[in-house]
Amino acid sequence: MKFKTIVFLLAGILTVPAFYAQDITDAVRYSQDEIVGSARYRGLSGAFGALGGDLSAASLNPAGSAVFTSSFMSFSLTNLNIKNETAYYDGLDSNKDSYTEFTQIGTAFVFHNPNSSGSFQKFTLGFTYDKTRDFKEDWAAHGEGSNSISNYFLAYAQGKPLEEISALQNESLSRAYSEIGQIYGSGNQQAFLGYESYIIEPVNSTNENTEYYSNISPGTFNQNYIYSATGYNGKIAVNLATQVNDKLYLGLNLNTHFINYDRLTYFTESNSNIDSVVRDVNFENRLSTIGGGFSFQLGTIYKATESLRLGLTYNSPTWYTIEEETSQYLKTTRVDNGASIDQVINPNVVNVFPSYELQTPGKYLGSIAYVFGTHGLISFDYSFKDYGSIKFRPKNDIYFNEQNTIISDALKGASAFNIGGEYRIKQLSLRGGYRFEESPYKNGETIGDLTGYSVGLGYRFGGTTFDVTFDQYQRESEYQLYSVGLTDSAALDTRVSNITFSLSFTL
Repeated sequence: MKFKTIVFLLAGILTVPAFYAQDITDAVRYSQDEIVGSARYRGLSGAFGALGGDLSAASLNPAGSAVFTSSFMSFSLTNLNIKNETAYYDGLDSNKDSYTEFTQIGTAFVFHNPNSSGSFQKFTLGFTYDKTRDFKEDWAAHGEGSNSISNYFLAYAQGKPLEEISALQNESLSRAYSEIGQIYGSGNQQAFLGYESYIIEPVNSTNENTEYYSNISPGTFNQNYIYSATGYNGKIAVNLATQVNDKLYLGLNLNTHFINYDRLTYFTESNSNIDSVVRDVNFENRLSTIGGGFSFQLGTIYKATESLRLGLTYNSPTWYTIEEETSQYLKTTRVDNGASIDQVINPNVVNVFPSYELQTPGKYLGSIAYVFGTHGLISFDYSFKDYGSIKFRPKNDIYFNEQNTIISDALKGASAFNIGGEYRIKQLSLRGGYRFEESPYKNGETIGDLTGYSVGLGYRFGGTTFDVTFDQYQRESEYQLYSVGLTDSAALDTRVSNITFSLSFTL
């Protein structure tokens, strides 16, 4: 009986499977947020930190709900349009997608102090749901490159004994894939896929062999990559706020966060290079993620004058607990004595990773707004978030320590500013805004800077208001196909347009 089988019999009893898949891309994905919420909030490009009087504004600065003079409720519906243009070597692709969803709903209850001479004039209790980020994204890339997918499998195989990446005699590929993952981890599973599909070969066919070469000869490769993701990051906030005298508003949000993310990538490669044994490769990877977390916010708004308002907010880190599952499929076509032979490895195995903890960065927000009586307003927000402070936990885990070092080396503090204005003509309000957000990456290319604008209008019917806003943002990024071996990147130009409708009314 081989050592691998003996260890497998003990693994289910004594050990936790040594799976690790988390990296810097996961950390950044769950640390970013978008401007989502009510149409009025989006109409000013989110520049609401010193204003309040809007439920989405209260999700930004918890003191904002204390600006309400009466109980209030609103809900919002958004139509999203996403356009991705990609470039990969000599290939250009374009993809569009559109869908509609609820993005915000909430209510705030206002309780006035019956003692009119008291310092605390009123208290508010609010409950809101906001979709803080949408993960839906579909794009494709194709091109002719000189770097083969075989280098991905070689990178995982080199240095590993053959007996740790291969099936036992008469053992099914599914069972071998599962056992190898349980004992040695996902890296050995990748090497196993490369070996059993004939993409890589050992220098010596012995159990102790640790050196491998590729059955795909150097040359050019026609490659296609499909990326399809769905899911969202949401936040439910319990808001507590108060107005102190006539000038000061204070607030606290207690936030529950949740993650739901699914991703499919499908890669194909073909070649006609001289002496290549393997001519075609089809490689599929699926990832499913769920998670939950907690954060809090402290905020204040100060009316320096009747027109000038100042805001300050602290957003704590979000402390997540996340669980992930993956599955894989690989098919190759090789040439053997002039005949084409397909090799399919479809383990039908779901890899369940141990839950891990992720601490996203906190955020500081400073705001200033000027209100022109009943005619309109202008507002400016500045925020700072240090992405280099993201942490995987537990810290004493060797793999997570390595990832935390990569994060601190690659990421940086990112500033963002938002400016918005509103002009009122009787019951009609006209709005516009602009925003800019720095890249979280030191190189400024993996994810580039974001720029966006918004226009909108609202109409008040007594105690009911209907608002509609169009907003759009654009961002360029470099998406690395795989973390090792085939590390070539596809250049993405992403443009997201939204039309948001909100209905709000006093209670």
